[in-house]
Amino acid sequence: MTVIKSKVNRRSFLKSSALAGGGLMISFSWLAACAPKEAAGLEMPDEWFDLNGFLKVGNNGVVTIMAPNPEFGQNVTTSLPMIIADELDVDWKNVLVEQAKFNTDIFTRQFAGGSQSVRQGWQNGLREAGAAARYMLVAAAAKEWGVSAEEIKTENGVLSHSSGKSAGYGEMASLAVGIKIPEDLALKTPADYKIIGTPRKNVKGKDIVTGKPMFGIDYEEEGMLTAMIIHPPAFGMRLKSFDGTAAKGMSGIKDVFTIQSFPNDQPRGYFSTDAFTDLVVVTGNSTWEVMQAKKAVQVQWEKSPATKITTGGFGRTQEVTVPAGLESSTDHYEQMQSVAAKPGRIERRDGDPEAAFKRAAKVIERSYTAPFLAHNAMEPMNFFANVNGNDFKLAGPLQAPEFAEQAVATRFGVPLENIDIKMTRMGGGFGRRAYDHYVVEAALISQKAKAPIKLVYTREDDMTNGIYRPSYHATYRAALDEDNNLIAFHAKAGGVPESPLHANRFPAGAVDNYLAESWQIDSNITIGAFRAPRSNFIAGAEQSFLDEVAEAAGKDPIEFRLDLLKRAKENPVGERNDYEADRYAGILELVRDKSNWGQAEAGISRGVSAYFCHNSYVAHVLDVEMVNGEPKVKRVTCAVDCGIVINPLAATNMVEGAVVDGIGNSMYSHLTFRQGATEQTNFDKYRIIRHREAPESIDVHFIQNEIAPTGLGEPPFPPVFAAVANALYKATGKRQYNQPYMVQQQISLG
Repeated sequence: MTVIKSKVNRRSFLKSSALAGGGLMISFSWLAACAPKEAAGLEMPDEWFDLNGFLKVGNNGVVTIMAPNPEFGQNVTTSLPMIIADELDVDWKNVLVEQAKFNTDIFTRQFAGGSQSVRQGWQNGLREAGAAARYMLVAAAAKEWGVSAEEIKTENGVLSHSSGKSAGYGEMASLAVGIKIPEDLALKTPADYKIIGTPRKNVKGKDIVTGKPMFGIDYEEEGMLTAMIIHPPAFGMRLKSFDGTAAKGMSGIKDVFTIQSFPNDQPRGYFSTDAFTDLVVVTGNSTWEVMQAKKAVQVQWEKSPATKITTGGFGRTQEVTVPAGLESSTDHYEQMQSVAAKPGRIERRDGDPEAAFKRAAKVIERSYTAPFLAHNAMEPMNFFANVNGNDFKLAGPLQAPEFAEQAVATRFGVPLENIDIKMTRMGGGFGRRAYDHYVVEAALISQKAKAPIKLVYTREDDMTNGIYRPSYHATYRAALDEDNNLIAFHAKAGGVPESPLHANRFPAGAVDNYLAESWQIDSNITIGAFRAPRSNFIAGAEQSFLDEVAEAAGKDPIEFRLDLLKRAKENPVGERNDYEADRYAGILELVRDKSNWGQAEAGISRGVSAYFCHNSYVAHVLDVEMVNGEPKVKRVTCAVDCGIVINPLAATNMVEGAVVDGIGNSMYSHLTFRQGATEQTNFDKYRIIRHREAPESIDVHFIQNEIAPTGLGEPPFPPVFAAVANALYKATGKRQYNQPYMVQQQISLG
């Protein structure tokens, strides 16, 4: 056991029921279409006893554990309760899992993004919640049996004493209610884990595959109207006037009106990104009727002037300039090439890179580009709202309920306690559902309609009114001496409208002379978090370039990287290096061994890539075969160091999903603009990966260690881009500098 100071919010423990009957917890499975007994095959207890805000124990020993974080496929609904259950020392087969209601008083930060769910849960109270409940049950048994608590053992939900006395948790649950917990709690060491580190199936898997109503799009309430929006047809335009007369006369239509999501003079939160604040809304009885009525609304648009808005969050406030104009991708690429040719903002300088490049025997310079990308979650954006005076009942799929609650409170001038948010399962997110404009829109529509409503975006609404992955550009230079040693490295990166540069990541710290510069170009196109923000581009550029430098140096690409990492470990340059060189080297060595690097089968071309982001390390070896002139990904071997793996099955699924997603985005996906409007408005033009294009096999291996868990939803994604590019080079002899690799864009990439 390890004794630590309890970091759990004390209110979560004070939530225990004062009566030996417990009753309902503060959260419940509000969308479940079947009883827990039916879902889990367990006999339900006659009474529940709340031991703290995270769990309750039934009189028959069944335990219900709250899953605090939003779920959008990363399976934290299973993994987070596993952490609690292991410290509680209960048999997993006797555990029920429920989606917790949004309540930061009990669950601290409930957020899905940044690959933080497991990491923060591990650090901020999940283990303590289980350990505290175990302490209470042991203390109750000790008092009942008249023995010392230190003499009582727990195992699989059973308390036992050397005298022969034993009892299930359910028998002691009523006596445990209200027992005070100490400031110091004993936590298990990794050697004692029984649930953590073992593969567990998705606790909601059956509900998903049988179509139970779990998602926001499923939500129904009596008297609820369907609402849809009409936004400007292009970035850089705004609403001038509208006529909804014809639409109002159509079958099933209730009203047509306007709303303003965020006034320009109102400071916005970090996730309150919204280019189109003045919207036309159509409400009616059904989705189909409202979709048809949208076409009948006559709307006039005008060009928007340049504006300034104030944004804040995470302790920072800044004024953002939103330029006027109708932007096009051709102009973006021309601007990026022009700005990239000029000196940028220096983010890091080690040694004397200018002098090193002058004396170099060989200099390699390459530039890389990538287009805007749309998130395209399979479940279209939607949200339910019922605003009744100053009371707000909200429900739907969102990654950042805390920030959405704050946005609604600010927009309407109401206290946080007036806002009730229920989190549904998300049909995808990838960062898109961290933004809260659609939550505010739903609340405004309900308030104006004086009725409960469900706001639904069409696919076209989402793709043309999106919050996108930016368009990027990076130029790399490397200097080699007469012995082909890397003596200088220069990275300069920027984009529309942000830079993807991470100045202190590899190979920073491994090269004596290093320079990193950044730049950006203002835009009125909204951008935001996209799976592994910034890393999703810069990793592909960096790792593709390192392969080319390794070839110029006459070295194996894996050994070339390992040599640099050896230098970074033994004699690092600078003190701001983000990564641990030995862990970085570890994934390269593991993927080299597991893929049998250097022994590819006949007809197979291989590419390697490795990257650190979101506190984790991932390397891929990707095998490509050319079939009828087209590349086919046959196999991907993955090596991952994310610390302790809570649920290997869920972790493997996340890596596999990231690999498929990365292949699709790197080879096919792109979003382009002409006169401020997206040229792709649905999947007929926006290319995503097809089933037949997925790898035939994905082989995932984890580094086994006892380091606290780190991120996993995002880290496997960025290195895929370069693994694909490097494999394609081996297969075709052509280097890939512009994404997507397999789609010929009708724009000048330089």
